[in-house]
Amino acid sequence: MTFPLASARSPRLVHVAETGSTNADLLADASAPHGAVLATLSQTAGRGRLDRRWVARPGRTVAVSVLLERGSVPVDALGWVPLLAGVAMRAAVASLVGADRVGLKWPNDVQVGGAKVCGVLAELRPGASAVVVGAGVNLTTPRDELPTDASTSLRLEGAEGDAESLADLVVAGWVSEVLAGFDALAAAGGDAVSSGLHARVAAECSTLGREVRVELPSGELLTGLAVAVDEGGRLVVRPPSGAERAVASGDVTHVRHG
Repeated sequence: MTFPLASARSPRLVHVAETGSTNADLLADASAPHGAVLATLSQTAGRGRLDRRWVARPGRTVAVSVLLERGSVPVDALGWVPLLAGVAMRAAVASLVGADRVGLKWPNDVQVGGAKVCGVLAELRPGASAVVVGAGVNLTTPRDELPTDASTSLRLEGAEGDAESLADLVVAGWVSEVLAGFDALAAAGGDAVSSGLHARVAAECSTLGREVRVELPSGELLTGLAVAVDEGGRLVVRPPSGAERAVASGDVTHVRHG
């Protein structure tokens, strides 16, 4: 498979039959240029957020990573990359299943109808000269093979085509959006507000306006209303009592009532 649509969006796109981790491979490739992409329909040792293992049956999902040279973007602005990758994937998925059903769950899960179809993980190259951001998308996974009851796949949500054609469409749309968004962030000196990224995240984040439960890295549990994404990309939570808190990382659950 050559990923013809996606190949036109990247200076170097490599598709491999199988690999342990597309992120790890790109991080280790010192010759990879800005915008280099690695994709596979069989990833055997992928990782998600909080170092969780990500396993999927071969041929049902696509794992894809893109390398972004930091250039003039300040290191502290790279925290926006997972959110950029999330809204980029939301756009790619929305083109296949309809925008009204697709949302970004802070910080970087893409959901269709409230069920997870994609997760994103960004990792810095040693020395912070570049960041590699990867995404795993459920393409044709049937319901009985999904990792959780809160997951879904493009096929289950009505997307047409086999795994290879869906992968090409998803990768092409995602890579195009990521590179354009990162270019805009770089042109703005890493300022997510003036680049438009902050406004886009705030508009497309389905977590906002929801009651949430956040398990913080310390183990503390924070509950309340998600009211904003601040200028640093943090989720602002208003608890039932006390002051609002800005959360930089954590495991977020949308609380369902009824």
